[in-house]
Amino acid sequence: MSPVDEVLAGIPAHRRELFAARVERWLPDLLAGLTPLYADPTAVADRLLLAAARAYAARDDELHDLDLRRSLAPDWFQRPDVIGYAAYAERFAGSDLAAVTERTAYLQHLGVKYLHLMPLLTPGPPPNDGGYAVADYGSIRPDLGTMADLAALTRDLRGRGMSLCLDLVLNHVAREHTWAREARAGDPVKRAYFRVYPDRTEPDAWEATLPEVFPDLAPGNFTWDDDLAGWVWTTFNSYQWDVDWANPDVFCEYADVVLDLANHGVEILRLDAIAFTWKRPGTNCQNQPEVHALTQALRTVARIACPALLFKAEAIVGPKDLVAYLGTGEHWGKVSDLAYHNGLMVQVWSMLASRDAVLASHALQQLAVPPSTTAWITYVRCHDDIGWAIDDGEAAAVGISGFEHRRFLSDWYSGDFWQSWARGLVFGENEATGDRRISGTAASLAGLGAWDPQAVARVLLAHAVVFGFGGIPVLWSGDELGALNDPHWADEPGHAGDNRWAHRPRLTWGATTAPGPPLPVPDSPAIVEGIAALTRARTTLPQLHASVAARVLDPRDPAVLLVAREHPLGTVLGAYNVAPEPRHVPLDVLRQLGLDPAAVVDHLTGAPPRVAEDAVQLAPYQACWLR
Repeated sequence: MSPVDEVLAGIPAHRRELFAARVERWLPDLLAGLTPLYADPTAVADRLLLAAARAYAARDDELHDLDLRRSLAPDWFQRPDVIGYAAYAERFAGSDLAAVTERTAYLQHLGVKYLHLMPLLTPGPPPNDGGYAVADYGSIRPDLGTMADLAALTRDLRGRGMSLCLDLVLNHVAREHTWAREARAGDPVKRAYFRVYPDRTEPDAWEATLPEVFPDLAPGNFTWDDDLAGWVWTTFNSYQWDVDWANPDVFCEYADVVLDLANHGVEILRLDAIAFTWKRPGTNCQNQPEVHALTQALRTVARIACPALLFKAEAIVGPKDLVAYLGTGEHWGKVSDLAYHNGLMVQVWSMLASRDAVLASHALQQLAVPPSTTAWITYVRCHDDIGWAIDDGEAAAVGISGFEHRRFLSDWYSGDFWQSWARGLVFGENEATGDRRISGTAASLAGLGAWDPQAVARVLLAHAVVFGFGGIPVLWSGDELGALNDPHWADEPGHAGDNRWAHRPRLTWGATTAPGPPLPVPDSPAIVEGIAALTRARTTLPQLHASVAARVLDPRDPAVLLVAREHPLGTVLGAYNVAPEPRHVPLDVLRQLGLDPAAVVDHLTGAPPRVAEDAVQLAPYQACWLR
């Protein structure tokens, strides 16, 4: 009897038969992913199948049922009724995971089906990169609860038709992680989990082609450690040690982590820093081909043991590199199921500041169509700052300077530009390159903090763009309430040096005697109502299924972004006026898409649009979904 058969011997026959069928289906993809990585891929595959069998045998009946339902409806996450929400647990609910469980009725009220809670796993001591320096993948931050609390939360979410997304940091661990501690204590096996060099010869050779992620805060990519008596690879910070994925032991360790989190009911894993995981001499060690092979292999292990689990790539990379994280070529549709559409977020804010959709239209047209089995994560804001990822070539193609436009956006959103309504904060200024990133809530960046009368319209327009683009639109906690920058962001211990905490507000929950769940106190009821209307409209529009590609049209009016979603049930045209004055869409645009100007309605209002002078007339900052 094989080791896998021994592990599965105690489970029902139909479960053993299903596991064998999954292995037959997925083993070729597993070996295809492992072959570019390791000298003996079959031996590694055998180890991974044994790990998968152990996790499968231990999996809860309720989760086996979820696997079955997800397998029968593999597009469950692509459907237009899937709306996302992202938050820090303690800032959303006021304390721990148990408190989050008490607030899930509010999320259900919002229409949320995807909940991303920011880092929950136990980090090293401060500084710990906001929790992304993980010291223990098998436990929850003590102030947030236990793994049992995590399982209780996921069980509650499943009962409400919601899925939990957690961060899984793949590129590095905290210096305090067990692997690193044992390496520092002299264990040669664990030392081989990291890239350690006795002198600067090899690090200097690597550094010749490596960029610095944080040149001011953490210069260089290697850190001397006295306990190791060597230089250890540390891409991000001295306390975050890069693991060596070329070592199959590392792969197998992470497979166990993935399977354990899935068995606690986690349904989506955000693969943090995925672009950095493979190191190749003479390159920048980002976006290497092996990254996609190892992700395919890791995903395949999950497909065998727990197919309800999805992978989401945290790949904030250039447009030409992005689609590969959803699968291209031999990896088509076999890598991650989800990926962030960072470019859409950047272009939304670029359009609002410049009052022009020409650059955004051109830039979005350059992005390749992703596999039809995957989905973008679209968003107006997230937990991070905004880096102005404006490509110089794309800017030049529409007659502007990429450098000057990035500088303009930083000036505008920091409030330094003449007549700017934005109230953002400069984050991470680099005097050598002129790069300035921006922090701030959506409402503050859109002018609500400056009492600009058009601020609410800008917030709702931005959300209409991401809700209408397809994929999973994700609300950042507080943005659905119109929350402004937290004026006390620097008062909490450890936050004074990081103004991103300004757009990570703590929600204030109001007491209510009305039917329904307790609701947080809004800063702008108009924004609350507007986003609720967007959610209702989106859920009834099959053209927004993520398998339908968004086609960005050339703008006819330079201030109107046009996005067509062509579907067997008919085309929907998203028209977004990014200007503070009226604009238009010529009726011939509708006719070319097969839309009858005499019969077309705006799905957002249910009424016909205003037509005059042979064009659909758009009010300032108006969005229309024409069908």
